[in-house]
Amino acid sequence: MGDTDDGTMSAGSAGPARGSRRPRVFTVAEARALMPQVRAHADEIVTVRADMAELAADLRIADDSPLGGLPELKALEARLAELGSWFASVGVELKGFAPVLVDFPAELNGVSVRLCWVEGEQRLAWYHRSDLGFVARRPLPPTEREP
Repeated sequence: MGDTDDGTMSAGSAGPARGSRRPRVFTVAEARALMPQVRAHADEIVTVRADMAELAADLRIADDSPLGGLPELKALEARLAELGSWFASVGVELKGFAPVLVDFPAELNGVSVRLCWVEGEQRLAWYHRSDLGFVARRPLPPTEREP
């Protein structure tokens, strides 16, 4: 899949539309259906970032580590970039690596929002207005909550 000029996904598609500047817009159900894959990729990010941190710290004081040397560090960096690319390829915005923070572009009651999930949360249950960001995070409305 290729990115649009600004790296976003087109509405209602599995991939970006050439020349489109609109992100893919998820329903709450679509975002929740993707959560097992999101969590699996997030779990791998957690492992890779921990290995990278430990290896980089070891390499600051020695030429190698139980985790390897500079080639292994470069491989971990490449893997982290690949994992980040997966999120973009499915229309999910990876906002942070530590903690892993993702947003799903969506609409609630005609308002542009981001369905928001942070590493450690059990389910997708939060959102914020697109123009306000994480500081405006709140629970999904009762009509969108899981039973």
